[in-house]
Amino acid sequence: MAARLLEDKLTCAICLGLYQDPATLPCGHNFCMVCIQDWWGRCGKACPECRQPFPDDAELRRNVALSGVLEVVRAGPAVDPRPCPGPDPGARCPRHGLPLELFCRTEGRCVCSACTVHECRLHERALLDAERLHREAQLRARLEVTQQQATQAETQLQEMQQQSSQIQSLACTLASSVSSKFSSLQQALEMRRAVVLRDIEVAKTQVLAQARDEEQRLKVHLEALVRHGHRIQELLEQVDDRTFLQQLFWAQESQLLEPPGPVEPLTPLQWDEDQQLGDLKELLSQLCGLLLEERGHPGAPAKAADLGPMEAPGPPTLVPSAVCPLRRKLWQNYRNLTFDPASANRHFYLSRQDQRVKHCRQPCGPARPGSFELWQLTRCKLGPHTDNIGRGPSSWGLCIQEDSVQAWHNGEAQRLPAVSGRLLGVDLDLALGCLTFYSLEPQAQPLHTFHALFTQPLTPVFWLLEGRTLTLCHQPGAMLPPEPQEEASAPS
Repeated sequence: MAARLLEDKLTCAICLGLYQDPATLPCGHNFCMVCIQDWWGRCGKACPECRQPFPDDAELRRNVALSGVLEVVRAGPAVDPRPCPGPDPGARCPRHGLPLELFCRTEGRCVCSACTVHECRLHERALLDAERLHREAQLRARLEVTQQQATQAETQLQEMQQQSSQIQSLACTLASSVSSKFSSLQQALEMRRAVVLRDIEVAKTQVLAQARDEEQRLKVHLEALVRHGHRIQELLEQVDDRTFLQQLFWAQESQLLEPPGPVEPLTPLQWDEDQQLGDLKELLSQLCGLLLEERGHPGAPAKAADLGPMEAPGPPTLVPSAVCPLRRKLWQNYRNLTFDPASANRHFYLSRQDQRVKHCRQPCGPARPGSFELWQLTRCKLGPHTDNIGRGPSSWGLCIQEDSVQAWHNGEAQRLPAVSGRLLGVDLDLALGCLTFYSLEPQAQPLHTFHALFTQPLTPVFWLLEGRTLTLCHQPGAMLPPEPQEEASAPS
């Protein structure tokens, strides 16, 4: 019985368990340090027992003596040292000694029936088990909402991480592509600058040589005039008449007084800046327009800068009427090509006057000298030695598959939006250094443009998978392609 009374005296009125780190208020009541701080955070800074305010300038201190008593009590066998999670069925009110059967919702603590008559008479109250069920339902609802929000946050976090990773990859690819294009453009500009400066230097040397010849001619003529003037001046200064006449006669007989003649007109120096610059002004103007224009999406019609300088339209019969301006432009630059049987891999079968090729499982015959070892062929005989399309620094290619399109150059691939590969076109502008691949079905749209300085002859090379067929379209009246050695100066 004494142990029970001692335990009641050492019970916190808020948590109804033994004091944990007890603190004493100025009014003399004791509470757990954590319990009283939590109480003040919810119900105001006052004593839960007597409602005496706690001064703002006062400091809550630990009750050392009571803490020592608690250590002794917890060390004994009669008291369970573990903290009590809630009021047990036998818990009693520390003020009235009655069982704690009710819960005061206003003050947030367990009370007895006597408390409801005095302190909690006007407060909202409920039975302990009913209040627990009500609070458990609230906590479960909050837990469900929290779990739903956590799941939603995890999903959004994964989406954001995927988007960030995708944007980082796209930004790196775009930066690499832009750097490569600007490097090629810078190389092309440097080479063109060197050529133009060399031509200017040669023209300057020629003009200055002409100027030096003219200066030398004028100096010789001037010296002759000066000597002629000196002879006349010497005769005029002769005092003796007889000597004057004899010297004059002798000078006339020896033709020493013959004047050098009039000064010939100057030959104008041939220096024309427009002639020296040639097409450089137009090229730089087009280049500036290409760099400054606003680029559209891949499906938008290409602008004039994408297709090179405008040419006069051909005869109306060569251009279909029901086509878009971009396809009409491509038809104007069209070249009819045929495959070269000598370079075709032995798994390729040519037909339709070497305009169609089909990849067969069985070889069509033994390997021919000079033919490709890979499944490739070209339109002219340049030998079998080649790196695979787009794998070298002097090779540019487009790879069309069922689910993807890739642009290849120097062993690097750039993924492009998937399009129909049934009808394709290629446009080469050597002046601007642009090689553009197009999809012409269902509508004409540019797929990818390579920018480079083409200094060597360009040859179309084709690569087919097993069972595939490729046909080169022919336009009636289109010009024949130039010979291989001339391809560096004419588009194909």
